[in-house]
Amino acid sequence: MQHPPEFDLDKTFRTHGPGYWSGRSVTPEDWNSHIWQLKNRITSLAQLEEHLVLTQEERSGVILSGTKLAMAITPHFFNLIDRDNPDCPIRRQVIPRIEETLVSPYEMTDPCGEDSHMPVPGLVHRYPDRVLFLVTDRCASYCRYCTRSRVVSGVGDQELETDYEAAFRYLEQHHEVRDVLLSGGDPLIFSDSKLEKILERLRRIPHLEFLRIGSRVPVFLPQRITPELCSMLRRYHPLFMSVHVNHPRELTLEVKEALERLSDSGIPLGNQSVLLKGVNDDLDTMRTLVHKLLMCRVRPYYLYQLDLIRGSSHLEVPVAEGIRLIEGLRGHTTGYAVPQYVIDAPGGGGKVPVNPDYVLKKTAEGTLIRNFEGRTFEYPEPSTIGAELLDY
Repeated sequence: MQHPPEFDLDKTFRTHGPGYWSGRSVTPEDWNSHIWQLKNRITSLAQLEEHLVLTQEERSGVILSGTKLAMAITPHFFNLIDRDNPDCPIRRQVIPRIEETLVSPYEMTDPCGEDSHMPVPGLVHRYPDRVLFLVTDRCASYCRYCTRSRVVSGVGDQELETDYEAAFRYLEQHHEVRDVLLSGGDPLIFSDSKLEKILERLRRIPHLEFLRIGSRVPVFLPQRITPELCSMLRRYHPLFMSVHVNHPRELTLEVKEALERLSDSGIPLGNQSVLLKGVNDDLDTMRTLVHKLLMCRVRPYYLYQLDLIRGSSHLEVPVAEGIRLIEGLRGHTTGYAVPQYVIDAPGGGGKVPVNPDYVLKKTAEGTLIRNFEGRTFEYPEPSTIGAELLDY
């Protein structure tokens, strides 16, 4: 998909102030407060229609999809929406659409099979040496393609019932676990003190080598990344963070500064994007996104094929298109900017890398490969090289 010439990919870092909220007695102190941002999220149809002319698909979606996943949009993120463009890539991510009520035969409630790999409530042990710790079911804003929409936001059929003490005991008993990823929901929605209690408790377990936090708060709510939060987090190194940015417009000046505060605190940052139709499924957008991420000191880490979550087919992109995007990046820009394209195998198979076919043929003598230009080369097997040296 090619954007029209007037479409602004936002290759620069722009500041976004009160915008739609101007004239409503919003002070700079309010706007820069994450507490104010959370209290003033858009959560209803009436609030939404104060600021946007909705399409029929959006209006019906807000009315009918609320029993699947709540709507909540922070003022900061809402200000990135193009009010005149119903296909705006920001609004496609956070405003419900009627298509969410349509379910394809292959879609699942729990596409990653997390519930079947949960030895204690809230702790997913799917890989040998690492676990996923679901510490909350709330987020600053709700992505309409959320993998955990079954438990996130408090309106779905399931509830997240994390048993913290049982999770800590499990981790103490399982010495093969060396890596814990805190997710949910979004752990950074917690207060500093509540988050620190979890980190401190985990750091008491000697065989846990490092901790990770998965969060979209730096993007939805950059005001939350305070110096105080960063000062607390740096006490629990080695600590890594995966953020979630899908479109270049999301990387505002405020977000860039928030990410830099985390980096300055010694936290390595990686980005996990989800491939979404009408959001980032063209090469210009993806290239701009990964370049802006590097400017924010964030390494593009994963590009996820959309999980087969119920009601998400309107956002699905063919796997072949994802491979084409990776091929358009590999060799055409620095390797640091190329994420690993992965499919989380449906039903709990874990992440499977998907790459363009650079290996053309393998024989006992060697491997025939091609480069990004389409040129072919043969790499001999080590045994063949050794034999030639002996003959010499």
